[in-house]
Amino acid sequence: MKTNIIRNIFRVSIASVATLLFVMPVAASTTEGDNTFKIMTINVDGLPAKILLFDVNADGPQMGGSIKISDYIERQACDIVCMQENFNYSEAVGALLDRGYDHDEWSGGLFMDNSKIDWLHLQNLKFPCDGLTTYWKKGIGCQTSERVAWEENFGKFSHCFDDIITKGFRRYELTVREGQDIVVYDLHMDATDTKFADGSRDSLARVAQWTQLREHVLANLDQRPVIVVGDMNSTYKGDPVRTIFLNAIEQTGLASVGDAWVEKANGGEFDGDNLDKIIYINPVGGKKVTPQSCVLDTEGYTYDEKPLGDHYPLIATFAYPDSSTTGLRSAEADTNAPAEYYDLGGRRQPTARKGLNIVSKGNESTVKKVN
Repeated sequence: MKTNIIRNIFRVSIASVATLLFVMPVAASTTEGDNTFKIMTINVDGLPAKILLFDVNADGPQMGGSIKISDYIERQACDIVCMQENFNYSEAVGALLDRGYDHDEWSGGLFMDNSKIDWLHLQNLKFPCDGLTTYWKKGIGCQTSERVAWEENFGKFSHCFDDIITKGFRRYELTVREGQDIVVYDLHMDATDTKFADGSRDSLARVAQWTQLREHVLANLDQRPVIVVGDMNSTYKGDPVRTIFLNAIEQTGLASVGDAWVEKANGGEFDGDNLDKIIYINPVGGKKVTPQSCVLDTEGYTYDEKPLGDHYPLIATFAYPDSSTTGLRSAEADTNAPAEYYDLGGRRQPTARKGLNIVSKGNESTVKKVN
């Protein structure tokens, strides 16, 4: 009996300038009755050329290039566009998008006010912005959005300046069309800088961030499919993403997890992947999305044969079948068997504890949150 329980747990359980440069049609809203939607993740490379005396992005797109990025995004006509590094040129990036899209709050850029800088304690300098912004076509509903900062970062004036901004993730509850609800996470993780060290501290920071993200996804998982996108700065070969995120979620028995680019563009292989990812999570017993295509646009994201930014956009199309579902099973299964409690590592505990618990009753296992 104990063997069956454990097996069940892990098996089942600027706008005027833009107008002069480009004249484009308004992005159309999603088609009623269509069961597909298209999502893009794009690092718009919006850091300024300098922060204080430090060169951080001298070869970035700046204002003119950011308007070209806006033109590119509008032409792709994606239903959802998740941006990272949307800092100092946000107005230019959005110049051609406001006609066809709604978006959430911009958190600001990296602007320096010399009169307010504590030059004696620069180690405490941290901008409140996260660089994350998501656009969705008009007609798509956004019920709620949430911004969460990473609990761990590394690198203040080295290692890609990761600790000088408030990196983290944003979570959105969206209705693509009637009956098609999804949850979208847009995020930006720490980068790796090997100029001063071997990058191991950067990797450890990302491990903490993947772990924090996993716990947030599990704590809020319901019937709706979840799509996690962004600049993860992680490869499957370089970081234990499959172990601590994809596999760890599946081992709870709550959901299945996949990577759209791995499945639709790389033959199911996890080698040779991208720093940017589109990961989808389908709750067991809930609604599901299925990737139809996924493209890293290395050809279209150019101007004068040069990339518009330092990351190529990743674009995926998902199908959302119109099918009813009974939703997740509750922890109170239809059995009179006594409940047994385990932590997420599968270790037996005498009672349910605060946080996430795996609850087994008879042959059924599920995860329950205790406040």
